Amino acid sequence: MFKFFRKKPKVYSKIENHIFGIITELLKVSSTDINVDELGGKYYLSNEEQHFKVTILSNDYVIRLTNTRDSVAEKYDKVFVEDVLKAVKEEKHRRMELVYDSITNSIEKMAERLHNTLIESNELENQKVRQLETKITKEKGKKVNY
Repeated sequence: MFKFFRKKPKVYSKIENHIFGIITELLKVSSTDINVDELGGKYYLSNEEQHFKVTILSNDYVIRLTNTRDSVAEKYDKVFVEDVLKAVKEEKHRRMELVYDSITNSIEKMAERLHNTLIESNELENQKVRQLETKITKEKGKKVNY
């Protein structure tokens, strides 16, 4: 009865499948740079090792693929471009999480080292104070004795 409410599986054309495959493979490679111009709605993927670049213009639903010999830009279906952008944004977010985790770990280690250094320094100061108090007490004891 409510079959029309079911979401139909996404069916891409052969070229869209091919482009989506290229982009997801580029995203898997850590040497692929991801740059984003949110205000302009532009997303850039570039892999200098493979001499390959992808530009996604989200406002116009255009994807440009560029290699050393060719550059092809085509307008695609809105749903397809949004799915591509979703994959790009997820990878960008994942990479940012890795950087964030790395920075957080570095800060935590630095804080731990600082904490340990402060504890050691405080213990040394306490030892010096105890030695000084012991020395003063001994000197007072010598003066008090008749």
